[in-house]
Amino acid sequence: MRLVSFNPYRSIGVPGVRYIKPEMVFKHREEIAEADWILFPEYWQVNFLVYGLKKRIFPNINTYHLGHDKVEMTRAFWAVCPENTPYTQILASTDANIEQVLDEFTFPFVTKEVRNSMGRGVFLIENKKDFLEYAQKNSILYVQEYLPIDRDLRIVYLGDKVITAYWRIGAEGQFHNNVSRGGSISFDDIPEEAIRLVEKVARKLGINHAGFDVAEVDGHYYFLEFNHMFGNQALLEKKIPVGRLIYEYLQSQSIPPREPDKPLIPRAS
Repeated sequence: MRLVSFNPYRSIGVPGVRYIKPEMVFKHREEIAEADWILFPEYWQVNFLVYGLKKRIFPNINTYHLGHDKVEMTRAFWAVCPENTPYTQILASTDANIEQVLDEFTFPFVTKEVRNSMGRGVFLIENKKDFLEYAQKNSILYVQEYLPIDRDLRIVYLGDKVITAYWRIGAEGQFHNNVSRGGSISFDDIPEEAIRLVEKVARKLGINHAGFDVAEVDGHYYFLEFNHMFGNQALLEKKIPVGRLIYEYLQSQSIPPREPDKPLIPRAS
């Protein structure tokens, strides 16, 4: 396979990959056109690679489009697993909608910036002042019920299966559970039901590379979000060969080469 990657860090361990700087994409157009797969393009590259150059990309187009922001992601969850989605309102930041949220939600509740990750842009709203400050800074109100948890599950899906899962446990007194925000990792007592849920939803949505964040409340599981570019500290700790797993998945998806003298469409007799 001829592989081109735009992210050397995330392509470590993938055999035979050729790295090209994202900003050099059009200077290497011919080489990219010859590649069998394009790995880890930046979001601004995705549409012209897939729709213009007809390239297969990893992660796939479903993963990029649905994972681009929390609005798209949440609507996808509403479509395929509404019972596993926390109660959420997505509204324009108008005076009327601000009042609607204040009438509808009780404190505390959670607000999020539409495009952010690693716990950034996620806020615990404990009073009206907090919410008004958030609303003034965001043109879209993303408001979600507060779930009483001190940890959540990060479930890593690659290709067509879960490759690992772990708890992210928030530091004492902290709202965020993200490892990047001081959370700790535990691989103990991972619920099989949550793994099966992620595999089912990822397959329904056609996602092939994501870290799903799942909360458990009284034995019920809720999707918080997923990230197609997720942290790999836990994967390194478990010595999971991510590069090899990516390569094996790409091999399984590759189209066998056509014999040179065999036409794609039979000639008329």
